[in-house]
Order: sequence, then C-alpha cells, then structure tokens
Amino acid sequence: MPVTCEEKYLGRQVVSSLSGSAQVEYIIQNTDSDGAAVSILESTAPSTWNNLPRVSCEVSQIAQTIWEGVAKYGFQGNQQQSESNFSFETGGGTQHITQSLSTISRYAPSGKVAPVYDGAICVDNNSVNGCDITVPVFTWSDTYIFTSAQVTPTYKQTLFALTGKVNNASWGGYSAGEVLFMGASGSKRGNRGDWEMTFKFSASPNITNKTIGSITGIAKKGWEYLWVRYDNDTDTNAKVLIKKPVAVYIEQVYEYGNFGGLGI
Repeated sequence: MPVTCEEKYLGRQVVSSLSGSAQVEYIIQNTDSDGAAVSILESTAPSTWNNLPRVSCEVSQIAQTIWEGVAKYGFQGNQQQSESNFSFETGGGTQHITQSLSTISRYAPSGKVAPVYDGAICVDNNSVNGCDITVPVFTWSDTYIFTSAQVTPTYKQTLFALTGKVNNASWGGYSAGEVLFMGASGSKRGNRGDWEMTFKFSASPNITNKTIGSITGIAKKGWEYLWVRYDNDTDTNAKVLIKKPVAVYIEQVYEYGNFGGLGI
C-alpha cells in the first residue's frame, strides 16, 4: 500500500505573538522507514503557514507502520519577520546633456543678433557639444532576513536574472519604469541557518509632456534614454547657419523584469 500522510484532526496549534509560531500534526501510515515518513511529511506540509516559514519536520513512530508527524513554523533564534533594515542616499550623478531646460538670455555685439538655437548647448559650426551637469540620484538598500529554505539555488538565479532590470509594473510606491534593481548580496548568519539579504535599488522619475525646442508632448520612462537629433537651419534674424533639434528619440536600454520575484 502507498505511504499516506494526512493532517490530524484537531492537530493545529498557533501562538499569536510578536514573532509568532505554529505547528500542524499529521498521521503517516504504511511505512516502517523513518526516512520515508519524514520525506512524505516534508512534501505534504506547506512551506509556510499564516506567513510563517516552516522550520522543521519531525516524526515519531507509534506503531510498526504508523507515525505521528509534526510540521513546525516560526522564526529561528532571534529571526523575526520584522527584522529588517533600510538605508537610502540622495546624491548627485553626472550626465552629459545637449539641450537646456530653457535659454535665459542671449547676448551679441552691438549691431549683431545672437542666433536662436532652441535650447541647444555649446553649438559650433559642426556640432552641438553640450555640457556635463549634476543630476539628482536616489539610491537605497533594504536588508531582510530570509530562512535557509527561502534562499534556494532557484531563488539565487532569480536574483541574478533580475539584476540590471527595471520594474515592469508598479512596485514599492513607484510607477513602472522608475526603479532599477542594482543587485543583491547575502550572507549566512553563523549557526542560525538564516540569511541576511541586502537589496540595492536606484530610482529615476518618469517624465511626461516634456518640450525640446519646438517638439512637444515628449514622454520618457525613468530609465529610458533620450537623445536629440540636430540639423542645420538658418536664423534669418542673425543671418547665420545654426543647429536646431529636429527629432527626439527615446531608447530602451534596460530590460524589464517582474520585481515580485525578489520576494520582499
């Protein structure tokens, strides 16, 4: 007969506290092997119970082919679901731009007219040279405690696959396209068996209704790349050949990913 594992009637115990714990009892039949009893208990008992991770599966023999099984849930040692750390930083990154937000003033010698470049920066006879500016960058890291059962090879592969990806849906209060996952690091905490996992992110806001020169209605997600195509034109007032923006391009340079796979 096949080995069976069924939840025991009135076999649930739950402790409501800051950390919380629970245990569920089972009856295992048709085997005299402790290994087989543990194996079917591990495959039958859910990995979590009321959001508590499973920490152990225990069996005790009560007849030749009958066993009592107990699946215990909770947090090991000082591990608690609320045990997490958060840090953030707002700093300045450097960006090369070729287009200003607006041209404040234009000056020319007496009797001359300064050409209008529609916001193009550092224009010479051949190109738009632009300039380097400091732009705000918001980076942060979140640290969580994971059980050993959660940090599987498959989960590590998921973190690897999501590194360098941008959120494909709203996540953590940010709209799709605004958060870049910069990677994770983990370390196993001594004999506890749990993992301290740190996740790093950077945010850049989505932009809508941006205007460049005479081009309006430009929309760009946070981690997309915007560049401007310039062409020759003539400023009839200044009577010179100038460079003006004639097209704006939005490029996707990061792949999108489902941040639900991070498990946080």
